[in-house]
Amino acid sequence: MKTLESPALMKITPRPAQVMARGNGSYLWDESGRQYLDFIQGWAVNCLGHCPAEIAQALAHQSTTLISPSPALHNRPQLNLAKRLVELSDFQNVHFANSGSEANEAAVKLARKWGKTNRAGAFGVISTHNAFHGRTLAMMAASGKPGWEEMYPPFPGGFKKVPFGCSASMAQAVDENTVALMVEPIQGEAGVVVPPAGYLASLRALADRHNLLLIFDEIQTGIGRTGHLFAYQGANVVPDIMTLGKGLGGGVPLSAVLANERASCFEYGDQGGTYNGNPLVTAVGKAILDIICAPSFLAGVRQREAALVAGLECLATTYGFLEIRGKGLLYAVRLPQSRAVEVVEAAFALGLIINAPRPDLLRFMPSLRVSLGEIEEFLEILAQALAD
Repeated sequence: MKTLESPALMKITPRPAQVMARGNGSYLWDESGRQYLDFIQGWAVNCLGHCPAEIAQALAHQSTTLISPSPALHNRPQLNLAKRLVELSDFQNVHFANSGSEANEAAVKLARKWGKTNRAGAFGVISTHNAFHGRTLAMMAASGKPGWEEMYPPFPGGFKKVPFGCSASMAQAVDENTVALMVEPIQGEAGVVVPPAGYLASLRALADRHNLLLIFDEIQTGIGRTGHLFAYQGANVVPDIMTLGKGLGGGVPLSAVLANERASCFEYGDQGGTYNGNPLVTAVGKAILDIICAPSFLAGVRQREAALVAGLECLATTYGFLEIRGKGLLYAVRLPQSRAVEVVEAAFALGLIINAPRPDLLRFMPSLRVSLGEIEEFLEILAQALAD
């Protein structure tokens, strides 16, 4: 794939030479007018697809009334979104931020403040290998992405990592300094790794047994992505703290950390941020929640999941997928050879955007509004890319 480097941009990731000009629903168009079926949607950010009318309307309306009054003052969209999130979840308090990394940072701060108050200064957080919790220094330390520990040493301390899906390893890692267990209900950046049945429940029991906090990072799995509003609801396991991002803003920078009364211990001055909870983005978050929670929307996500999986299973018979895994509209397939990057490039040349999180894995994160016809189109192009 031919790439384009801009002399004005720092080199953080290779990008195709094509410059994207506009988007609508499941499609993007580059500056030459060529159309692409987008099955990554900004890494599951665009839960309603590109440029949905509801987000445009919320932004247009709010931008003419109040954009950013100051985080030291109340604004009605922030209050409305916080109230709605509490109503829809098992949590009592919400703090808004701008990115998933910030929300996860706030969750760890909250846990450490709780440990200082309730666990004689306990501060340690146990996370998992191959986890992805963000790109701040602390969240890189919490993550388990291979090679990251050598990038910007020294990382902040206080984090242990154990194999994902193994509750025995998590239990063995607990010591007197442990304050929290932090996991993704489904590992996204690792390649849509679904834990074994009972894993999340076992972590809840472990946290209860040792008086620890349980943190679920739902930056990628939240807001309908798994066919439930939150993945923890589908697993029937309630954490003490949950973080949200990506789909919560539908493309605008919005994230949140939610906590139950037991864990919610911030006091004035403990946490903040210049843009946190500004009315422009929280108005969008409320509009998105209204759509996702409308009758039949999540049932529709599960219906489209069934069509996606059925199609992938058909392709598996021809192309020998070793595994199809995922939930809702977050899926990956494991290839028999480590040629995922080649498949991604072939698909892009054919007008399909997909992702290779690992050399032998392809990942798919379409709009939650993706149509059955668009799923069929995706399967046809993917089959051609695999054949090529």
